[in-house]
Amino acid sequence: MRKEYKLYSVIMLVLVIVNLFMLNYKSVLAASSSQLSSAKSMVVLETTGNNVLYSKNENEKLPMASTTKIVTAITVIENCNDLDKLVKVPKSATLVEGSSIYLREDEELTIRQLLYGLMLQSGNDAAHTLALEIGEGSLEKFAELMNETAKKCGATNSNFVTPHGLDDKNHYTTALDLAKITSYGLKNNVFKEIVSTKKFDIKATEKNNARTLLNKNKLLSSLEGCIGVKTGYTKKSGRCLVSACERDGMQVVCVVLNCGPMFEESSDLINLAFKEYKLYEILPSYKFVSDVVVEDGKSSFLRLYNKNGFSVVAKEKDIDKYTVVYDYKKQVKAPIEKDEILGEVKIYFDNTLIFSENLCSIEKVDSLEPVDKLKDILDKW
Repeated sequence: MRKEYKLYSVIMLVLVIVNLFMLNYKSVLAASSSQLSSAKSMVVLETTGNNVLYSKNENEKLPMASTTKIVTAITVIENCNDLDKLVKVPKSATLVEGSSIYLREDEELTIRQLLYGLMLQSGNDAAHTLALEIGEGSLEKFAELMNETAKKCGATNSNFVTPHGLDDKNHYTTALDLAKITSYGLKNNVFKEIVSTKKFDIKATEKNNARTLLNKNKLLSSLEGCIGVKTGYTKKSGRCLVSACERDGMQVVCVVLNCGPMFEESSDLINLAFKEYKLYEILPSYKFVSDVVVEDGKSSFLRLYNKNGFSVVAKEKDIDKYTVVYDYKKQVKAPIEKDEILGEVKIYFDNTLIFSENLCSIEKVDSLEPVDKLKDILDKW
């Protein structure tokens, strides 16, 4: 009886130790995850497929200060037919508080110049001027356009009220939404060129002296491959930064909201992403797949190809989990039209289908004429 009691005690002790170990292990994992960033909210997004590589409270609705201007810039660019159109600065723009490019009432600048003032030096006066111009004199109408832009980018937890990002209880976004919006914006060459510019000169106007605009994003000069994008700060939002980087064909966007060491942590997160992940081309676009035998055709063979390719961002240890499977007719009967669907290619990850694409004929193959068919039969005979 005493031996059984001792054995029971030992077993219970072991279970307690194991349980404590598992609890401690889980807490270590949680701590490790949170230690990636001190930001209140954070996400690192790979832009090819908007794949989330790292995240923390990425769907929490938060103020975002001047990173708002990313949406402002995209909205202006997409709703303006002439970026070199001259715009007269309204008095109301010169009264907006916060960061400024020191516009003067009735000064005339182009929309393009104002966009550089918006994104490099974070001019709230530039934001106000642009919003009134594109919103046809209405800040509310421009806000509607901003929200349309956000939805088009896949942002589902955001609401934009101001073009500059000064605090408003109804003005908010999430780290994930802001990353998706930036990913979308970087596909626009004008936006990409502006946010990656370190310095921009505005010549003197009738109302003002010449100005040199310097980009506030320090990572443009310190981080390899950095291409932008925007800083932001208010007391309510804290320090915010949206940054983007390209290396070896891979592009990532990093968003940190309410983060004291925003430049240092964003740099570390981006470097970690490029260290742990690579862009792999699983299936090239317009890839020749195989020859197919053609019956009764003027050509005995035709070639198959897939139009769209498939690339994935993955860790090296996971790349062997992707498999490519081809399924197509080995023999077809003429006539065959160009781009006629004759099969399919499928890509699986761990036996789960993640991509499929049609296999099509590269060329057209006409049927043999009756006399040619008879000649072909005789030749074979």
